[in-house]
Order: sequence, then structure tokens, then C-alpha cells
Amino acid sequence: MARQPKSETAAPPEPATAAGPAEAEAGGLLTINLGAIFDNYRALAMKVMPTECAAVVKGDAYGCGLEQVTATLSRAGCKTFFVAHLDEARRVRRCAAEAAIYVLNGFASGAGPALAEVYARPVINSSVELAEWDQFVSSSGWRGGVGLHVDTGMNRLGLSLDETAAVAARMQSENHGLTLLMSHFACADQPQHPLNDQQIRQFREIRTLFRGIPGSLANSSGIFLDQSAYCDMVRPGAALYGINPTPGKTNPMKPVIELQGRALQVRSVPRNAAVGYGATWTAKRASRIAVVAAGYADGILRAANAAERDAIVAGKRCRIVGRISMDLLTVDVTDLPDNAVRRGHLVTLIGGELTADVVGAQAGTIGYEVLTSLGARYHRVWKV
Repeated sequence: MARQPKSETAAPPEPATAAGPAEAEAGGLLTINLGAIFDNYRALAMKVMPTECAAVVKGDAYGCGLEQVTATLSRAGCKTFFVAHLDEARRVRRCAAEAAIYVLNGFASGAGPALAEVYARPVINSSVELAEWDQFVSSSGWRGGVGLHVDTGMNRLGLSLDETAAVAARMQSENHGLTLLMSHFACADQPQHPLNDQQIRQFREIRTLFRGIPGSLANSSGIFLDQSAYCDMVRPGAALYGINPTPGKTNPMKPVIELQGRALQVRSVPRNAAVGYGATWTAKRASRIAVVAAGYADGILRAANAAERDAIVAGKRCRIVGRISMDLLTVDVTDLPDNAVRRGHLVTLIGGELTADVVGAQAGTIGYEVLTSLGARYHRVWKV
């Protein structure tokens, strides 16, 4: 039988406060404000009290650094973490020795011993997974805990309502180690969508078959519906990292990241001259163009080529023009005073009024993708 997670005699090593190439060698600077993540978690936890507030740290904590974020959230009082993959669970365990860790992508065939070693709890997403889980528990005697995902309308992962009802009695009478019943909102960021009430009602009904088992339904936006969505545990993700959980309203969360790219040169472009691949942008007047060392290899989404996208240069919003290439982008700084931006200056690509949500919308996507796409070539700094 696998060991229980135990407190170490020495504290786990402190996560790095900086990473990536040296600042002077990097094309840009990515700053992650751990203090804002701490405050965002505490604000959400206060909002849902006495419901437990867990945290979703999959995708390298939405691109913000899994180890750094896990350590910060642990200090903020978080005791339950959700990841997508087993390797992410291993990384969380190194930073949070006593935490409950749920693996959302479920129980992979043959993964039992590795899950037991990490003391992570798979979230069962299908009847096939449940059968394999039963076999593992029976053969190993492991009682480390497991979650069960019931699909109430997402039609992605999870047992159907009928499948869940069929196994409920057996899971209650036999020792499967069930520690959480969960589902997932499909449209919580649209408060008036009728599917929200339908999912709340269906989850409430299925929970009656699992007396005494904690339930979890609400994601970040679900927290801002009403208390009927809270159940026993909420599990915010994006809101922790500054993404607005209430689209169309003022963002209640603190911004977390600032991304700055380094200007390599400022060049004069004559009227009617084109800039960049495909000659997709032509100067309508004599212009000055700042060439910035960031491109789609750094997570500056190429889809922004078809959109109007801005950067902040010397405190002013300026238009990104021409195609975004692998390593470079170009910004029209014609309206700035001479020498307002020079070689080596930093240009803000995310930050201030250019939030991850705004940048995502300009690129035709969402802030989630913006954060999780940020590349490894920046000099990263985590500040408290």
C-alpha cells in the first residue's frame, strides 16, 4: 500500500525567483506577481466561505510557474490542487507535501503505482476507467482517494447521468476510496445561459445518491453565479491568474503578469513602403517603426496578424503593424516624440490596460490561451 504524504523534516526548496536566459540576453521580460495570485486566492476563498476553495494549477499554473504558484497558494491556505497530468501532480507534491491533489485527466491504464507513489487522486471520467480503478484498488489495497466526474452538460469527460446513477449504490457500499464527486460548468461565463441552471439542478440531484461525499461544480466564473453553485468545494483556475471571471463587467481580480519585449532598433520607413512578410502593411506616411524581439515562438499569437493589436511604448498605446513573425514584431511609433523609444528599451505587450483578456480579444482568442502560450525565451521574474 502506498505511503501517506508526510511533512518533511526540512521545508521543500524555495522555487526559483528568476528563470530563463539572463535579462541582458533575453528578447523580453516576463514578470509574474505572486502577491497578486495570493490576494486573488484569498479574495475568492473569502467570497465562498465556508466552502473550501481549491486551486487549478494545470498548464504550468496557466503559464505562471507551477512550483512558484503552488508554494504561494499553499501559504495562502490552499489545501487542494487540481492538475491535468500525473507529472504535474509530482511537481505539486514537491511543493505541497500534505495537499490533496486531483488529476483531472483521469486514471490511465497501468498508472496506479505511479499515482500511489505521488499520492495523487485520479478523477474517474468513464466506466472503463472505473473498472480499471476497481482492479487496481482490489489488487493493491490502495486507499488514497479518488474523484468521480459526472457529465451534466459539457459532453466532454465524465460518466453520463445514467452511468453515474447505476454505479452510485455500489460505490457507496464498497470501499472505492471516493473522496469527491465533481462536474464542470460549460457556460458559467454567461450568467444568463439556461445550461447553468440545468447543470446545477442535475448535479444537485445526482449528489443525493452520494450522501456524505463532498461535491464540486464551480470553476472561476461559477463562483460568480450564486451560492447554489458552490457545493462543498470550488476550484478556480483562470481567475487566480488575473483573467476576468465576469466577462462584460469590471474584473474583480488583480492583474498578475506583465510582458515586455526589447526594442532592437527603430527604423524609418518611407511613405508607400511595406513592412514585414507578405507586405501586408504599407506606410501611408513617412513612419518610424520599432522592431521588437518577440514573435510567435514566444507566444505572441500569429492570429493577431488579422486583428488590430496594440503595444504600450513610452506610456502610449501604439499599433502593432505588419505580420508577426517567429522572433520579431513591428510597432508603429511615428506619433511618439523622437527618442521616446530607442534600441534596448522595453515595450509592454501585456500589462496595464493591455490585460491578457484584451490581448486575447485582439488576437481573436481568450486570455487563457495568451497566458499558457508564453514561451521560454523570456527572462522570467517572480515577485512577491
